[in-house]
Amino acid sequence: MRRITRYLATFIYKPLLVKYLSKERPYSYKNIHLKIHPDVFHPGFFHSTKILLHYLGSLSLRNKRFLELGAGSGLISIAAAKAGAVVTASDINPVAIDYLRRNMQANSVSVNLAISDLFDDLPLQVFDLIVINPPYYFDSPRSFREHAWYCGKNGEYFQDLFHSLSNYCNSTTVILMILCEGSNREAIRSIAGAHGFALTCVKEVQNLIERNYVYRITMNDRVPVPLSGNEMNATV
Repeated sequence: MRRITRYLATFIYKPLLVKYLSKERPYSYKNIHLKIHPDVFHPGFFHSTKILLHYLGSLSLRNKRFLELGAGSGLISIAAAKAGAVVTASDINPVAIDYLRRNMQANSVSVNLAISDLFDDLPLQVFDLIVINPPYYFDSPRSFREHAWYCGKNGEYFQDLFHSLSNYCNSTTVILMILCEGSNREAIRSIAGAHGFALTCVKEVQNLIERNYVYRITMNDRVPVPLSGNEMNATV
């Protein structure tokens, strides 16, 4: 069944989707209303953003220093701001940041914005929660739009991510990253390990097309603060 669904998605659904997303489109999620530029990852047609949002719903965000790396449309950042977090959102794509600025104003929230390739242009600071929906296909991006999908032929995105991540977290920081089964999870785990980080799956979600995994990232020499309450209920 999944093979048939993937075939239909590849040869019928995908061409229609590409055409639909070639123009600016409105998108709403619960009480959040966005405009999505065609050069920005659309959260409505891919599962990863909503899976992360659902998981974040189990966490207390009020007054937490919250960073979304590669914010794209800004849906997660705006949702976190509405939940009371002090949010910083970054993206390498200036179009994404421009639209995020418009979208946060339209949704009456405040978000600190940064055009930044990962941590390059973020001031040194420690966050309580870092959320990452990364590009995880091993190929070279040729445009800002493709930076949402491709992490470099040798995983350069993850090399840079894990090289600098320790400067922005401590033992109490909750770091979450989502990957799909089509990504090279073992290579990503190996890169993380080489920089002193471990990945632990805390949620697994199956849909008709693929399986997605939410990972908690911790430093190997630090004991992570255990999750509690509803957070534990989200763990698999």
